[in-house]
Amino acid sequence: MSSPAALAGVKIMVIDDSNTIRRSAEIFLKQAGCQVILAEDGFDALAKIADHDPDLVFCDILMPRLDGYQTCALIKKSPRFRTIPVVMLSSKDGLFDRARGRMVGSDQYLTKPFTKDALLRAATEHARSAGTPALAAAGAAAS
Repeated sequence: MSSPAALAGVKIMVIDDSNTIRRSAEIFLKQAGCQVILAEDGFDALAKIADHDPDLVFCDILMPRLDGYQTCALIKKSPRFRTIPVVMLSSKDGLFDRARGRMVGSDQYLTKPFTKDALLRAATEHARSAGTPALAAAGAAAS
């Protein structure tokens, strides 16, 4: 696993209707040096995404009003935001759920409850693939 400094300054949005999941993810990510934006549901996230322009989004699937599949699809349909990696979060671990996530454009599927290591591994992998400068430099330094 990469060093915690590899995520320093990366902006990550966490969308989940569970306060416990949002706060757990926020603590893990902030300890790794990330800037964290929290959203309670898809509508809240879509209202905040333009202001914060995150490098990565973690998105719960089962949420009121606008679920994670719809939220991911809207992010991926936007010319401005389509390149932002989206990692789906769900307590459901079925093949159908994973396939549906891929169909709407998600980049990965993380099962809840997630561990700190699993969350940071996904963050490191996807923030680097998004071309985040801090991670590109860390990757070059590690080579």
